[in-house]
Amino acid sequence: MEFLKKSNAVSEQENKNVVDIVSDIIDNIKNNGDKSLKEYEQKFGNSTRVTFKLSDEEIKTQIEKLDEETKALIDQVVTRVKNFAEAQMNSMKPIDQDFGDGIRMGHRIIPIEKVGAYVPGGRYPLLSSGVMVVAPAKVAGAKKIIACSPAAFEGSIHPATVYGLVQSGVDEIYAVGGAQAIASMAYGTETIPEVDIITGPGNKFVAEAKKQVFGKVGIDMLAGPSEVVVLADGNSSPKLCASDLLAQAEHDPNARAILITTSKENAEQTLHEISEQFKAFKQDSPVFESWDKHGEIIIAENEAELIQVSDEIAGEHIHVHCQNYEEIGNQLNNFGSLFLGENSSVVFSDKVSGTNHTLPTNKASRFTGGLWVGTYLKVATFQEISGEGIDLLANHSVQQSNIEGLHGHKMSAFNRL
Repeated sequence: MEFLKKSNAVSEQENKNVVDIVSDIIDNIKNNGDKSLKEYEQKFGNSTRVTFKLSDEEIKTQIEKLDEETKALIDQVVTRVKNFAEAQMNSMKPIDQDFGDGIRMGHRIIPIEKVGAYVPGGRYPLLSSGVMVVAPAKVAGAKKIIACSPAAFEGSIHPATVYGLVQSGVDEIYAVGGAQAIASMAYGTETIPEVDIITGPGNKFVAEAKKQVFGKVGIDMLAGPSEVVVLADGNSSPKLCASDLLAQAEHDPNARAILITTSKENAEQTLHEISEQFKAFKQDSPVFESWDKHGEIIIAENEAELIQVSDEIAGEHIHVHCQNYEEIGNQLNNFGSLFLGENSSVVFSDKVSGTNHTLPTNKASRFTGGLWVGTYLKVATFQEISGEGIDLLANHSVQQSNIEGLHGHKMSAFNRL
């Protein structure tokens, strides 16, 4: 394995600073509620809003700023995301059956009641982000869905984000961003209600906040900043490889874009293409810092090493540009979402294809997939024991409790005999 370009690793001190800052934010909001929330919103979001919740009138005003073409685009996103979530929902079935005489067991599929959706919006108004987080929760049957997003558009939330949330079925919208939004949804304030689960992507402060409140509430995963791993060979188009790397790199200065290729020529040409394509970006785009700090180009000795390195990285988006993409895709195990063939752009999933773009980062794809309708569902077991089942299970439990020395367990079972 050879590196044509290597990332500049983030220092441990920088990571520690994020942990400490977020910890203080959570403690202050937990103890002081809206008072601290207003201070953090002014400090980090330059927001001077008097109220955090968007009223019906403010929602209507924001939506009226959109043209019909933009609304139609968002409606298409809502439809496709809902359709995919419904297909996933229909694949999940409850169980209620006998496992021997007098032993009835099963599981129920129960919606999580109160959902807190975090929708990024500080840098770009991403039209699909709110839909991706809220629509599956609505399909799952959540009773209450609230959403928080930064007040980054004229003192409010971008109209397209508001419209997407409304069309997806949100109940309440709050103009609050960052770690302070996560803390508020986890512990509740005088204004923002406490929820049962918090979902949605965000920057390193949002991810750290979700990590720290986990246990008080559920979370989907630690998602963000964005990652893409492009797998290529000598037949892959350097132009397409470069464009797919830069598409994700422009999300955030801390986004990771990585090329793994079995061809040194492809690696060198892709690096040249990146330099050329840079010319089309605005000078204040995060793409420059992201690629400089975190971009990598890795030359693998062979296809087996390419697959091995990809699985070790366990990236959020794995895009297989190789000629035999189907064969390689079948051998990959660690990915948030898999994109097969050079034309299956990650951007399609980011925007409108229907699969969710809230996906695991920082190697979390080793143990979890992305946000889906099942994120908002609990699979809870039940049992009913009667007749011959009582004797079978009670006798076993008495014997096992004797071995374990658990008298209370023994008597609970014995008294059923």
